[in-house]
This record gives sequence, C-alpha cells and structure tokens, in this order.
Amino acid sequence: MSFLSPLFLMLGAAVGVPLLLHLMRRNIATRVDFPAARYLLRAEAEHSRSLRLRNLLLMLLRVLLVVALTLAAARPFLPGLGVGHGPTAVAIVLDNSISTTAVVGGSPVFDRLRDATRQLISASTPEDRLWLITSDGRVRGGSRDALLAEVARVAPAEGAGDLATALARAASTVQGSTLPARIVAVATDGQRTSWIGAARVASSLALLVPSGNPPSNRAVLSAAAEPGRWTPRGSLVARVETRDSVGYRIVIGDRTLSRGATGRGEPIVLRASPPERGWQAGRVELEPDDFPADDARHFALWIGPAPAVTADASAGTFAATAVSTLIADGRAAAGANIRLASADAVASLPALITPPAEPVRLGAANRELERLGVPWRFGSVQRNAVVARGGRLDNVAVTERYQLVRAGVATGDTLATAGGEPWVVAGPGYVLIGSRLDPAATQLPVRAPFVPWLADVLAVRLAAPTGDVGAPIAALPGRPIRLPAGAETLESSSGSRRSVTAEMMDAPEERGVWFVLRGGRRVGAVVVNAPPEESVLERWRAPALAATLGGPLARSASTNVGWVSDTFAAGATRPAGTPLLVLALLLIAAEALAVRTSRPTVA
Repeated sequence: MSFLSPLFLMLGAAVGVPLLLHLMRRNIATRVDFPAARYLLRAEAEHSRSLRLRNLLLMLLRVLLVVALTLAAARPFLPGLGVGHGPTAVAIVLDNSISTTAVVGGSPVFDRLRDATRQLISASTPEDRLWLITSDGRVRGGSRDALLAEVARVAPAEGAGDLATALARAASTVQGSTLPARIVAVATDGQRTSWIGAARVASSLALLVPSGNPPSNRAVLSAAAEPGRWTPRGSLVARVETRDSVGYRIVIGDRTLSRGATGRGEPIVLRASPPERGWQAGRVELEPDDFPADDARHFALWIGPAPAVTADASAGTFAATAVSTLIADGRAAAGANIRLASADAVASLPALITPPAEPVRLGAANRELERLGVPWRFGSVQRNAVVARGGRLDNVAVTERYQLVRAGVATGDTLATAGGEPWVVAGPGYVLIGSRLDPAATQLPVRAPFVPWLADVLAVRLAAPTGDVGAPIAALPGRPIRLPAGAETLESSSGSRRSVTAEMMDAPEERGVWFVLRGGRRVGAVVVNAPPEESVLERWRAPALAATLGGPLARSASTNVGWVSDTFAAGATRPAGTPLLVLALLLIAAEALAVRTSRPTVA
C-alpha cells in the first residue's frame, strides 16, 4: 500500500470526535426524580438495550465514515483494488520513420500510430510521468496537454531515423524515474530493417504493431550520374525494385530528359549530353503506388565543356592512347589545360603525375613536386606483387611502385592503396600515382576500367575549378556530412537557403538536392535521399518483435485499446480513492437510516 498524499492521514485523529460525542451523550443532564414520570421507567428499561445497540452502531458508522474520508483524502494505492491505474512512468517511442507513410487500409500507417499515441496519453493521469521519443531520438517530456500538442506537431520523417537509439533513450529515461511502475511503450510499423541492432531493454515493454499487410512496393533504389561531372556527356544509372513493368521519367531541373519503362531486375541507363551548364538537380520518378516516399530519387551533376588535355611522352604510350580515346568520344578535348606527365617533366598544374621512367630522375621529380606545392614525394621502389584497393581500381595488379611519402600538411585524399599503402593520391589540381602507366609496373593500363577511371580523374579531380566539390556529396536526412572549406550556404533546388554553421554539420532533413554556395556561386551539391533499406517494407510479427525488444514478458497488441491497457497494466497497485468515496457514501446512507429508525414514534 502507498499514499500520494500521506499528510492527510493526520485527519484520522478526527475519529475521536464521534467517540467523544458518544461518551458525552451518556451524561448530558442531572438525574432528578419526577414522580409523574415514574410510569415511564418500565418502558425505558424495556428499550434501553436496543437504544444502546443503536447508539453503538451510530458511533461505529461515524468512526468508519471519518476513516474512509481520511483514507480517500490520502489517495491510497492498493494491489488489485481500485479504479484506473497506479502512477506509471511511461516513455512512448513513436515510430515516424519514412516507412510509416505507406498506405494500409486506405490511410498511412503513421496516422494510426499517432492516433494510438494520442489515446495512450489521454488515458494517463496527473500522477503519471510521460515522455515522447521519436525515431530521430529526440526526447520530449511534460504534462499530458503538452505532450498531446507535441504529438500533433510530429510528422513523418524523411529518412529512417535511428529507432535502436530511440528505444535505448526511452529505457534510460524511465529507469531514472522514482515511480514504482516503469514501462516503455512502442508504436511502430514493425519494419524489419528499422529494428536491426536494437538492444533488449531492461524495463517492461508494451508494443503496438497495427494489423494489416504492407503494400506491394515499387521503388527507385539508386540514381547516380557517372561521372559526377559531365563534360558534357555522361551516363545516368538507376536501379529500380519492381515486380512488373513500370513507367519512369528522368528529370533535370524542370525539364524531362527521358521517359520509358523498365521491368524487374532491369537497370535504367541513359547516356546524354544535355545543353544545361553548371550544377544541376535531377531525379528519377516512377508511377505512384501506396508507398509514394520512394517513387522518386534525387541526383546531382555538373555539366560543362570537355576538359582540354594533353599527354606528354613521359607519361607513356598507354596514357596517350587513352587520351585519344576520350577525345574521340567527346569526353575530352585536345589542349594544354590538363597535363599527363611524369613528375620530372610536368610544368604546371592541374596534372596527372606519374613516376619518372628512369630511377636516376627521382631527385628531379621530387624537386618538381616541391616546386608545384604537391605535399607528396616518391620514396623507395617496391617490386613485390600486390593488388590495389579503391573504387574502380579494386583488384588491379601492381608489380612495381614507389612509396608515396607525405611531405606537408596540405589536405589530400587517398584514392587507392597498394599493399595497404597509398598508391593513388589527389589534392587541389593534382592526381599522383605511384606506378608508371606501363604493364611492366601495373596492369591498370591494359584493364577495362582504365579509360573510365581516367575520364573520372580528368572531369572530377582535375577539370573542376579550385575549391569546387569534385563530385556530389551523398547524404542521409539529418546525418552528419563534411562540406568543402569555405562553404557559406546550402540552397535547395526550390530556392530555400540554410546557413552553413561548420565544415561538419547535419544534412538537411528534407530530401532533394542542396547546392553548396561560396560567394554566391555554386561550388558543389549535397544529395539527400532516404536509405534504400526503407523501401523494404517486410514486417516483424508483433509477438516476435516484442520478445526481441523486451524479452518473454513483453506484451504486444494490434489495437489501440489493447496497447493502452498493456501499458498501464505495468503497475501492481491501483488508486483506491474512488472505492473509498463510494464506501463513505454508503456509510452516510446507513447512518441516516439508523438515525431515522431510532426516533420514537408519536401516536
């Protein structure tokens, strides 16, 4: 037994009042013999026993009435007795991930989850402690009315969120409560991929997974421009999940670039040379279905003139042949803006730089690298056979290479490794490779990826103006991204803007293309899409998910009423105030009846 207001138990001292009145009533006057009333003595003697019993009954009823009112005022909680539920700490996890926008039974699943959450909060009492945690892990606390207002403001997220983290925060929140009953209440669509990695909670758990099967879904799982910078030609490659044939549309800016149909397992490949220039936003769209959130996927690309390239003789015949192929294909132009040359022969940047053909030229090569401001030097030669790792260069055999040794603090990227060491590195205006472009040093020049790799290097790494983002930055809604140094603003394709607060910051929550601005000029793009896993709508069965998240004692429900009942069944005691008040009313009625029947009847 426990009391919410134990100080009211002090009112129990009032039980002495009816006792005192009963004792005083026994001697309320002085005894005087009155001869004319002696004939009443016999009648009084006959009724004195019944009067004493009635007086005792009245005293007992009044004492019990005071005790009942005192206990009711102290608001006790008793096991198995009472109406409603005992004080409970409830952390509500409301799944508002993008998968909950799927339409089941004519309405989005999220609407059903939100209605259930609203019903649970409305069923709480002022003695309960409530918190609301959404799929992004944000914790909100407050009164019932405050949380009802919060629920009304919650909308489906643009991404998957992190339900495992949300569940862990809910568990730690209720564990910190001083109330004896603590429970985590989860309202979710039960999507399997959303709960991967979720740890079992130590608190009691009540789970709601609404009934109904997920809809059949078509989705754009990926869409990317290859390369990220078209000069001006390039390819768009998209992957679609569908059970049958479906129509699609490819859009750049506000212009439809292509329409068509694709079937199950068929990738969408579009080769084009659009007239637009600069950074552009695009998307691949499918015909709508009952899960519209993944019927479109965004991409970004830069379109500009072909880079002017020349291959110096020092780079080797394979490099010259590859450049000729790119010029013939329209992906490069003859010119001296970008050079392919060995380090001892390169005169200026931008350039793709290779080791010198003769080891005796190594000193001159390193001096030239220093003059150009390239923060790398050629080290000792390594002639053990290894394979490369990184991007298009995975599994390329390398038999001879120079170690690349950093000689400065300037920023740079390692594009590929060989033997676990840097093999291809890049920075502003340069790409440096540790092997000669010759089959005697590496199989790269005679492998199929060589020409596409060279096209990417020229367009993304070397043709981009200094400070531009070489390729679009892929991001998930609300997840951390690294922006280029000096970025000032993010601008959506619709024109809305957000200030850049730091080089590392969270991506926008809204899906779409956000251009990176510096000095009012577009220098890159951030492409925000939901993870493709959100398109897999397969669900857990409610009992299995409840057991996974909360253990064998966790409860699961498919209806709002069942979920609310499971949540507030966590308390072992119930408020007994209402039954005690009912008892007090019955005692008052019994007292009135006893008083009435004790009055003498006048003939």
